[in-house]
Amino acid sequence: MEETVRGIVLTLLAVALYGALHSLLASLWAKRLAQRALGEAAGSGYRLAYNLIAVLTLLPVLAVPALDPGPLVYRIPWPWALLTLAGQAVALAALAIGLLQTDAWHFLGLRQLAASETELPRIVVTGLYRWVRHPLYTAGLAFIWLAPVMTTSLLALNLALTAYIYIGSRLEEHRLTHEFGEAYLTYARQTPRLIPRPPR
Repeated sequence: MEETVRGIVLTLLAVALYGALHSLLASLWAKRLAQRALGEAAGSGYRLAYNLIAVLTLLPVLAVPALDPGPLVYRIPWPWALLTLAGQAVALAALAIGLLQTDAWHFLGLRQLAASETELPRIVVTGLYRWVRHPLYTAGLAFIWLAPVMTTSLLALNLALTAYIYIGSRLEEHRLTHEFGEAYLTYARQTPRLIPRPPR
């Protein structure tokens, strides 16, 4: 019992710290602070630095349930596990398609490094974005919950990540509303946030 609780607590703590750092760095306050400290170079390189920090700090979060998995909750037997693995493959494909539809180079922060970038930001409402406002989040949720093996620590990780993704989507929507105004509000009224449905 002690090992079970330890793994769950450490996992939840790791996700909470990651989420706090990630949300802080994504805030307009942090971006303005970086620009004041580093000048214009911070503006062009901020997105790339943000993504690198996000990836590097996610590794220890994933290491916690890997090193301290806790008891087994369930294991989907073969050949049924193939269905969940196929679902995970579809989720990864949707993730890749969503990145391409939003300009993967811009999402990663590489396009901002080009001094000649003059294109204004725009709302993407085609492709997967016709069905759901945050297809990358939806694909990520599908991937983690279709795992064929579930331990107590992994379950805690999935629950914490789900809560973080939901909260993160609300924070992102606040930023998008601030950036695009009524245009984004109109899109939001017509398209669900995380659970896809046929487009109106």
